[in-house]
Amino acid sequence: MLGSSPRPVGVLLRDWRQRRRLSQLGLALEADISSRHVSFLETGRAQPSRAMILHLAERLDVPLRERNTLLVAAGFAPVYPERPLDDPALQAARAAVDLVLAGHEPYPALALDRHWQLVAANRAVAPLLQGVRPDLLAPPVNVLRLSLHPAGLAPRIANLAAWRAHLLSRLGHQVEVSADPVLARLLDELTSLPGPAGEPPEPPAAGAAIAVPLRLRSPIGELSLLSTTMVFGTAVDITLAELAVEAFFPADDATADALRRLARD
Repeated sequence: MLGSSPRPVGVLLRDWRQRRRLSQLGLALEADISSRHVSFLETGRAQPSRAMILHLAERLDVPLRERNTLLVAAGFAPVYPERPLDDPALQAARAAVDLVLAGHEPYPALALDRHWQLVAANRAVAPLLQGVRPDLLAPPVNVLRLSLHPAGLAPRIANLAAWRAHLLSRLGHQVEVSADPVLARLLDELTSLPGPAGEPPEPPAAGAAIAVPLRLRSPIGELSLLSTTMVFGTAVDITLAELAVEAFFPADDATADALRRLARD
């Protein structure tokens, strides 16, 4: 596990390089240093400076949390703070998240942490969760578990096979690029949940490579929703860097009309 390993910094750098499928020469070209120096850093024959660690981490797109791990492994203090979202220093960021969520109504939107746990949601979300088993709604709510669990939304998802494959693919990609052991365990858990009984995988729809709709049966009819993810791309705080807003848009006029009526009611 990269996040808690006491291994030398060179080994950690090598792991991230291999995870990004780069050769030593490839990383050297990306970082504008010699491949010999990369080799020396990875084998421990040379010790990286603080600036070099941050430089390589930037080129390898290492998450901020793991950049701190690299620094500590090399004997330096971590540089990226991690504060709760209600910390006064993040007041402006939390206000921005709340503004985005509220501004997206009458369509559903959620703020999520790095483990897909619910941080906040707008008022359009709760009506869509009717009938979900209460323990799945007890904090901390994991929205992937909520979506794919047979006591959650899964029985009401009309295209469960396609939606399940879409979510598991997204999560698998996150595990690959982040090396997060919590996400890896979540992927194992969700993969073991029963899939749609007797439902063959749906053939790829037109545009499926771009977006997979969520077709959710609800008291106001079947809703067809497309999701988009927004992140703080230049965040220097771990909490903000790991925060995402998942916003759902109506994929057709009937869904848009139904959600507007629901908001009015």
